[in-house]
Amino acid sequence: MLRIAAFVEGISFLLLLFIAMPLKYLYDQPEAVRVVGMVHGMLFLWFVAALFRAHTEREWALGASLRVFVASLLPFGFLWIDRHLRPSASPRPAAPPTA
Repeated sequence: MLRIAAFVEGISFLLLLFIAMPLKYLYDQPEAVRVVGMVHGMLFLWFVAALFRAHTEREWALGASLRVFVASLLPFGFLWIDRHLRPSASPRPAAPPTA
């Protein structure tokens, strides 16, 4: 759930930064920031709740959780989060014993 929350929140952050903010300041349309900003704020709260849940249930170290939180504050940080939370590929089968 944390990966999904991070991805959706990250996309909303990019929409806010690269669509809504230019509409507000270049074209004098502040409504976009109000709408996208509110949605982004709710999604950010969902992300923080999912991060807290992952931190407590998976017993993550505080530093690991803080790195994920700080990454969420950066544009495109959700891609780093996704890469680090993605389940690793299935383990390779052991090599057969050699005679």
